[in-house]
Amino acid sequence: MPLTRQDLIARDAKDPLSSFRDEFALPEGIIYLDGNSLGAMPKAVQTRIAAVMTQEWGQDLITSWNKNGWFDLPQALGAKIARLIGAQGDEVLVTDSTGINLYKLLAMALDLRKKRKIILMEDSNFPTDTYIAQGLIKHINRDHEIRFAKREDMAAQITADVAVVALTQVHYKTGEIFDMEDITRRAHEAGALVCWDLCHSAGALPVDLSTAKADFAVGCGYKYLNGGPGAPAFLYVAKRHQGGATQPLTGWWSHAEPFAFERDYRPAQGLTQMLSGTQPILSMAALECGLDIMLRTDQQAIRQKSMALGALFLSLMETKCADHGFTLASPKNAEDRASQIAYTHPHGYAIMQALIDQGVIGDFRAPDILRFGFTPLYMRYGDIWDAVQIIKTVMDKALWQDPRFAARSQVT
Repeated sequence: MPLTRQDLIARDAKDPLSSFRDEFALPEGIIYLDGNSLGAMPKAVQTRIAAVMTQEWGQDLITSWNKNGWFDLPQALGAKIARLIGAQGDEVLVTDSTGINLYKLLAMALDLRKKRKIILMEDSNFPTDTYIAQGLIKHINRDHEIRFAKREDMAAQITADVAVVALTQVHYKTGEIFDMEDITRRAHEAGALVCWDLCHSAGALPVDLSTAKADFAVGCGYKYLNGGPGAPAFLYVAKRHQGGATQPLTGWWSHAEPFAFERDYRPAQGLTQMLSGTQPILSMAALECGLDIMLRTDQQAIRQKSMALGALFLSLMETKCADHGFTLASPKNAEDRASQIAYTHPHGYAIMQALIDQGVIGDFRAPDILRFGFTPLYMRYGDIWDAVQIIKTVMDKALWQDPRFAARSQVT
């Protein structure tokens, strides 16, 4: 018998992750397929932020840096994220943005491989990573250059002149996954270091930096970790590299004794040296709510449901929307992609705007990519059925041809 919506509702009732949906604020009538860009808000955030504002900031004032543990939040939250990415607690720090953290780590990597001049990157990498690397080599002005390679050619491009391989584990458009262990092993065999971007990995699939013997990593807090818009990012430095080089943004929080107010810089011991300035406490408090939910989950269960949701979406799209010009841009094999699926379409932007107008929120990436993210903690199998039915309706009735859907917004 063909699959029905009732079959999927029954599957949702048996889903071991189903109870987590109630912990997120999700508007009625909205199918949210964009958690790969901005995670939904945990309901606990409102209570937590209110407590920080009214009691910790409002009543305890500046004493909260000691009394309420504000000063240690970068390390405390880092230790929580470490449990999600296969790292030791003193190898992960929550601080700054992904780009700033990447700048720090690439600068350290180049210092650790002074005789090498190449940063190896994927040619279709997320632009921030590329822009940061370009800005770094321009400002240090030591004849470094970026070598861009296609994904399928990456292993062959890891040669003896490469200082650091800087890659995003999950491609931001297609969701395709790099083999972290294989690439890291090849880089180390060539004498290079590796820095992994985990923005589309952390919280979406099991990550094991220790087993992979990774050197460095960065990631954001606002996608699958549900930390809120602009949530602080995190960085990872393997213990063997801590203290081996000094990061370039040596602000007072990374000083050995920040409240000694010495004139000259002395780096703190261990990972604290990776800090720069005063931390955003309200944002960190919000991020911790998302982390606490994630730490109660089974990462393997998240991965299994993610693959099942994606497989269902693909199957329904093939059945219901095969004649509407969508071309799959993601790997068809669930093992080869993370928690998102992308299609190309010549009218992708207008189609996505029409879908959002109909209550299905995904996003668009130039020039022609429609992205649909699957967040297992709050996505239901029944939602996938409903989303594809709406996609079919938008295409069957050509709703996307309404001129208002062609007007480009700043954020796509």
